[in-house]
Amino acid sequence: MRITVVLHSPQNLINIAVVIRAMKNFGFRDLRLVSPGEFDIRRIEGIAHKTGDIVERVKVFDDFDSAVADFTMVVGLTARGRTVRRNVQFVEEAAKELVALGESEKVAVVFGREDDGLANRDLDRCHRIVTIPTTQDHSSMNLAQAATVTLYELFKAGHVLPEMKRPRRDAPPATREQLELLFRDAEAALRAVEFFKSRNEEAIMRTVREVAHRGPIDEREARLLRAMSLEVIHFLERKGLRS
Repeated sequence: MRITVVLHSPQNLINIAVVIRAMKNFGFRDLRLVSPGEFDIRRIEGIAHKTGDIVERVKVFDDFDSAVADFTMVVGLTARGRTVRRNVQFVEEAAKELVALGESEKVAVVFGREDDGLANRDLDRCHRIVTIPTTQDHSSMNLAQAATVTLYELFKAGHVLPEMKRPRRDAPPATREQLELLFRDAEAALRAVEFFKSRNEEAIMRTVREVAHRGPIDEREARLLRAMSLEVIHFLERKGLRS
């Protein structure tokens, strides 16, 4: 995927490091910086650990035009509304097209400086404008946050996300009999600690059943909850607090 991240006039070295860390997380390798306020490779590697392969490839440019001169698609990220009609997309929608385009063409995704983003003259040089949807009353995002969200959307658009790992020891749902044993022992434990002394026993146990049925609880969980209830009873017996 031939997508390059371009940071235009970033002022905070930490933001640069966080962007590099996000690039590493989501499989992007190429970063260009336009007139950065500071750029110290050793400090960046100290903040964004194990990203030396990306840091070594960083290219620094004096001006924006030079930085994007060799790209066939330049995309500017902004939260600023514009009166001129432009090709504006939300990031999730744009990501799918950019990933497909990045298979054959060079694509630059550009982020502006921390305080005021990309200027209109820079956006004029972009083929497309992309924005991240946020609440109306607080649309501006931190540079590193905006880059991370965008890179994640690009990653998601270009990859089949892995399935979540299943538990190492899976168990089938608890049977009706196992649940009834659980409810019996839970009721006995609650009675042993006098939980029902000032409460409606029938209503409490009905609630316990409702909670259990939302699961469903599996066999391992049912056994564990039964063991907890029985241990309460055994503890009281050992202490002589229950006959």
